[in-house]
Amino acid sequence: MKAVILAGGLGTRLQPYTKTLPKPMLPLGGKPILEHEIEWVKKNGIKDIVLCVSYLRKKIEDYFGNGEKFGVKIEYAISNKPLATAGQLKTAEKLIDDTFVCLYGDSIYNFNLRNMIKQHKKSKSNITMSLYDYKFNLKYGVIDTKNNGQVTSWNEKPEFSAKINIGCYVMEEEILQLIPKNKPYGMDGVIRKVLTKNKKVGSVISKKGFIDIGDKKTYEKTNEEYSKK
Repeated sequence: MKAVILAGGLGTRLQPYTKTLPKPMLPLGGKPILEHEIEWVKKNGIKDIVLCVSYLRKKIEDYFGNGEKFGVKIEYAISNKPLATAGQLKTAEKLIDDTFVCLYGDSIYNFNLRNMIKQHKKSKSNITMSLYDYKFNLKYGVIDTKNNGQVTSWNEKPEFSAKINIGCYVMEEEILQLIPKNKPYGMDGVIRKVLTKNKKVGSVISKKGFIDIGDKKTYEKTNEEYSKK
């Protein structure tokens, strides 16, 4: 089985850090985000990795090479323009011939990927998504009323929860056929297509969550924590 890591984004929300480094190469405690991801994938038994690269790709290629010094085998799928998540994945199509894992190159994961793969195969899903039960408090009071406007209750700053996508998937190779070639296309579009075709989309809940290195504040805080470790 191969893992495809999407590492071609521009990282505009992380400027000025990403003016000279692609987002997956930003250091966390002395190692690039991407190296942490490769170590996690390897820990879960996958040593064949495809890196989908574009923006400042030479920085990634020069650092990781063929993956030998990291104990893995690395291949590269290259695009010359931003293609969004699924569009990037499409560039790896010729390198995929079986069930594979796909993950975003700007997040840190700490759940059991082996179990996710086992569940995917057992359920015979076409795609299995990793989710997180995200809880948040509304900063306003919520007022319930009847149709005539009569107030029935006041719930001050209630807590809500929602299952959110954390950007790690197990997929069957035929899913790649649903993605247009050389065109920006989001992973949400792929999931909708799969559901429309009545194919099976499964999910697993990650209790440990994930770290999305999507903005400067999160990156700086996470880097500080990793540096202390």
